Amino acid sequence: MPPRLGSKAPNFQARTTLGMTRLSDFLGRWVVLFSHPADFTPVCTSEFIAFAHAQETFEALNCQLLGLSVDSLPSHLAWLDAIRRDLGTSIRFPVIEDPSMAIAQAYGMLDQTAANSSTVRACFIIDPEGLIQCILNYPLSIGRSVNEILRTVKALQHSVKSNRLIPEGWQAGAPSFEPSALTSDDVAEQDSPLWFYRLKEDKA
Repeated sequence: MPPRLGSKAPNFQARTTLGMTRLSDFLGRWVVLFSHPADFTPVCTSEFIAFAHAQETFEALNCQLLGLSVDSLPSHLAWLDAIRRDLGTSIRFPVIEDPSMAIAQAYGMLDQTAANSSTVRACFIIDPEGLIQCILNYPLSIGRSVNEILRTVKALQHSVKSNRLIPEGWQAGAPSFEPSALTSDDVAEQDSPLWFYRLKEDKA
């Protein structure tokens, strides 16, 4: 069974473009683990360029980027070199090889509708305890929004820190919800028709 929200992220050890890596090496940090269907493809290239441009912002949030596909390490290295040389962007986060598909299978990343071993555009946001807090899946033909993934990391971190609920489209510094009343006495004490919608300014 693929992992679910709140479950422990499957550990792994693999070669990457920056050397051997284990997921457990990043305990104590947030992690964005994202798969892409294949190297040398246009949508994947656009995503990697966007992740590269946002890397410093992710790092400022104590968040590690990890890319993955079933392609080999030599393929990854050649692709990243082409992105650097011809598109002017250096990819400085690890890109994991998974030719055996062991990691992709452990995370449920394989596209069951594909005619080959392509991985879907899966994204797992993992907290510092190694628990999966968000799972996003996109089809092969549609690129992800790196800004939305970044917003989600910020929202998860703010929710943990403030014990607030995060509204639609929330951005850092915007109001968020206090948890709703859970008993009749709590509702009566608040004496408000909007006991379920307590939007408060962010004072953090």
